[in-house]
Amino acid sequence: MKLVFKKSDLANAVNIAMRAVPSKTTMSILECILIDATTNEIKFSANDMELGIETAVKGEIIEKGKIAVEAKIFSEIVRKLPDNEIHISTDSNLQMNITCEKSKFNIPGRSGEDFAYIPMLEKDKFIYLSQFNLKEIIRQTIFSISDNDNNKIMTGELFDIKDNILKVVSLDGHRISIRKLELKEHFEDTRVIVPGKTLNEISKILTGGNDEEVRIFFTPNHILFEFNDTMVVSRLIEGEYYRIEQMLSSDYETKITVNKKEFLDSIDRSTLLVRDSDKKPIIITIEDGNMELQIKSNMGSMDENIFIEKTGKDIMIGFNPKFLIDALRVIDDENVTIYLLNAKAPCFIKNDDESYIYLILPVNFNANGR
Repeated sequence: MKLVFKKSDLANAVNIAMRAVPSKTTMSILECILIDATTNEIKFSANDMELGIETAVKGEIIEKGKIAVEAKIFSEIVRKLPDNEIHISTDSNLQMNITCEKSKFNIPGRSGEDFAYIPMLEKDKFIYLSQFNLKEIIRQTIFSISDNDNNKIMTGELFDIKDNILKVVSLDGHRISIRKLELKEHFEDTRVIVPGKTLNEISKILTGGNDEEVRIFFTPNHILFEFNDTMVVSRLIEGEYYRIEQMLSSDYETKITVNKKEFLDSIDRSTLLVRDSDKKPIIITIEDGNMELQIKSNMGSMDENIFIEKTGKDIMIGFNPKFLIDALRVIDDENVTIYLLNAKAPCFIKNDDESYIYLILPVNFNANGR
């Protein structure tokens, strides 16, 4: 095999494929990237048996071939080579030679036949949307998945397609994030749970263009994303997702509208007094025209007031400040509307057409010890 690449094209392809290389595995072949130049195009692949990525690479094929190479060392070599043309060749002993200007590396390869190939999927059931929309939907929901593998379903996001609407849901037991997007065409109803890890990696690869399309294919056990000469295949999470509709009450006793930036900045300042290990709530007191935010910890206390528009009853309620910050940071509106029922019931942050909904559970607090 003899190949020639521009440094930038090679480095970009390696970075994409590396996202499916496991950090720990008992199968050494999974630590490799497969370089396949047996056809008229060059493809790089990696596969950790849950997530597989294949991407086409710009380059010149002088002599066809295929080899698997240890991903970490290959990635580091490519990253540190000069910004010039890179020549890669292999010999009959599966040794890989990498040459760029005056730099020459020789590293061992492995037979490409040993590589765990990415499964070929049926492409009957699919939707498509812009890269921008998919990247935004992931950004606006991914923070509220659970990182606890004891509850596998909470480590993924629900993709629910019904009546031409894509609804994406994540939850971790303390909050729920929902984003809805109207699709351009009618697609078959589908309901699957996509691993959060897969979505995290995809969001890092997507360029996020409004004019660039992502096609998403569904099978009973897998999901496939195709975009920019890249294919990402992931196993789905098995099981039934939580029926969240019963949690999304429209009842409220208090409704407020507040400038998002003012509210976010105030909560952000309050966390200066809270260590990560502390679980100090921020106490919010809502009265006509005014929201008072207070926090008290061993490091000190903060008290701040913000102008609001309010309808309904006065209320005092406590929240984990991080949960409020996470939701507010991903909302792009200048003002946000918050709905509250009582100090024990969840609050809802949502817009009029409910294209986004964030449910956050309150926390108990001692009103006298504010």
